[in-house]
Amino acid sequence: MKNKLILAVVAVLFATGVQAQNGMKIGYADVDYILSQLPEAKQVEADLQSHSTQLQTQIQSKYQEYQAKLASYQQGAANMVDAVRNEKEQELTDLGNRLKQFEQDAQASLQKKQNELMQPLFTKVGDSITTVAEEGGYDFVLSSGVGGVDIVLFAKEENDISDKVLAKLGVTPAGN
Repeated sequence: MKNKLILAVVAVLFATGVQAQNGMKIGYADVDYILSQLPEAKQVEADLQSHSTQLQTQIQSKYQEYQAKLASYQQGAANMVDAVRNEKEQELTDLGNRLKQFEQDAQASLQKKQNELMQPLFTKVGDSITTVAEEGGYDFVLSSGVGGVDIVLFAKEENDISDKVLAKLGVTPAGN
């Protein structure tokens, strides 16, 4: 998937290479950098950490319950009649399965919460990139990275519109 995306970007750049010499303006932005500078992103991170901590506490509580029942079973298993031992083993199996399911549900819940909280930021940044690109007369704006893979292999610093996008969002970049 990443290779196809990179190939598509390279093909577009190659195909427009001749036109770029005739005044085409291409910029790039580092969305991760822009997001890291937004005060709202810090609040999103804190909210996600709080949600994660709540889920971890619930998981830990369920795990301790499982461990206590397992220890109780192991301690008395030798003295149990077969029917009771089988019932306790089934109860432990069911509890273990519920614990695994809860862990999976918790992970899905955390991912959903992250998507809910980040989507408005992505929209806000995307809208600002569009505004800066239109105001700056850019024909294309590329991302300097997607999923840890750089899409822009070389670019002059003057074509980086990341700080302009932050300015449009009313944020002064750290270190500037």
